[in-house]
Amino acid sequence: METNVQTGIGYIKLGDFLKENEQEFLDLWEEQIIVHSAVDNRAQIRENGYLMYQLIINAITSKLSEDDLRSLAHKVAQERVDANNNIGEFVYNVNLGRSILIKCVTHSGIILEEIQTIIDLINSKFDLFCFYAVSRYTDLKDLKLQEKNVYITQTHKDRLAILGQMSSSFVHEFRNPLTSVMGFIKLLKNDYPNLPYVNVISSELEQLKFKISQFLHTSKLNTVVENRDEDIMIKGLIEEVTDFLYASIVDGNIQITSTIDANAKVHGDRSELKQVFLNLLMNAIDAVCEEDIYRVINIHSEVNEEHITIMISNNGPTISADAAEFIFEPFYTTKKLGTGIGLFVCKNILEKNHGKIVYNSDDDLTTFQITLPII
Repeated sequence: METNVQTGIGYIKLGDFLKENEQEFLDLWEEQIIVHSAVDNRAQIRENGYLMYQLIINAITSKLSEDDLRSLAHKVAQERVDANNNIGEFVYNVNLGRSILIKCVTHSGIILEEIQTIIDLINSKFDLFCFYAVSRYTDLKDLKLQEKNVYITQTHKDRLAILGQMSSSFVHEFRNPLTSVMGFIKLLKNDYPNLPYVNVISSELEQLKFKISQFLHTSKLNTVVENRDEDIMIKGLIEEVTDFLYASIVDGNIQITSTIDANAKVHGDRSELKQVFLNLLMNAIDAVCEEDIYRVINIHSEVNEEHITIMISNNGPTISADAAEFIFEPFYTTKKLGTGIGLFVCKNILEKNHGKIVYNSDDDLTTFQITLPII
């Protein structure tokens, strides 16, 4: 690359020198850059290199608008995102151009006192260009990722809706023969009260009926149903649930304690709220039975002027922090054989009855906390 710049001439003649050797610079740069022929547009890359080269000349000979530098950086970032190209290769190519340009300047005949100022200027513009381009590229990538997550979430919801409709159809088909079997078991118990294993069969059928009711709740959540709200004593409701689960509690050798305010009364659908406590206590029983430990379940309440808060705690395995975002979503489960609808049903029933549910899990206890308005 020949030079006509003489010592001490200054910035203007350096600018003229760079203009005269523009094609030689671009050819040298293009020979060394990283380009993937299958995905990269070589002509577009050379055009962007030319535009950056012109901006540097403007910065040396006159003034460079920061908006022009930002505009080119944003243009390149958009092109890289659209082509799904790596930003790292772009940064390498830019820095390669910087190195070639600085080498040209140092051999241009500019006096030593001016060379360092010019190199500092070039470095500052290239640094700013890279900053704008990489920042824009990152923002655009994040936006695409968010859009993709929204699409995935919506697709997931659509699939769940279809799965829910299918499940509801299957469950209705199961419920009719189950009702008949349960009826005949009751007749069998009446005719042969001492017949062994009938109580076990009856208990298992009740559990199956409960699971079927869970699925039916998922299909009824957004439909209008008959209002069956009534005044409910919370202590009595929880005692009904623990009595129903007595066999499982004894079989698991579980120590269960309950301290519920005897006067706390709520207004809501009794069967639905009963299902909430059944879900949570069955989950707690399953959790403590996973490990060979001293198994404990505590049920405790706190009452103020407006609400009752019921805490159901167990000393089973910790629920990981990763589950926090999904634990109340349908079909998400941490159990090996779980259906993933119990907590989803609980959350929706409680919200329908003007309540809420949250949980906390650490190395000592996992606690599900229910809050309901009292009357």
